[in-house]
Amino acid sequence: MTSLHITGDADADSLLSEDPLALLVGMLLDQQIAMETAFAGPAKIRDRLGSIDAAAIADADPDSIVDVFRQTPAVHRFPGSMAGRVQALCRAIVDEWEGDASSIWTRGEPSGPEILSRLMALPGFGDQKARIFLALLGKQCGLRAEGWREAAGAYGEEGCFRSVADIVDPDSLVKVRETKRAAKAAAR
Repeated sequence: MTSLHITGDADADSLLSEDPLALLVGMLLDQQIAMETAFAGPAKIRDRLGSIDAAAIADADPDSIVDVFRQTPAVHRFPGSMAGRVQALCRAIVDEWEGDASSIWTRGEPSGPEILSRLMALPGFGDQKARIFLALLGKQCGLRAEGWREAAGAYGEEGCFRSVADIVDPDSLVKVRETKRAAKAAAR
């Protein structure tokens, strides 16, 4: 996996680069908060729990996970609901993927459309979030699954600045923000 540069925090980015579960959790958290905050969330979880482990999170008392999310600085602006979503995601990874998040995109050498289907089956991953994550895997994490670009749709396009999949430095972050702002303005 390549070194990701999403959060502006070297430690948080290092965790995202090295731990597939952390990257998946960061993507799950990426809603209704800044991308950098969402993707820094896994480092906060790890620091507060001692690790970021699917089984440990899945099996933890739900109230204790909410407490982890509420500690200052909060993991997410909606700590209760997002703690539950992360716990559900971890439960699915334990039950369906033997606790190995990377199996979602590596087990059985799946095609891009198959990976997209696997991602969409995860709790908290709808069509758009799954396509963005697939694009992130393909553009920055070395995924070479056949058809990943097509399955990722517009997010897989080369040279676009639509999502976190396109953030490689502070300049690209600004471009992604500008693209999102323009899309929201056009939708009005």
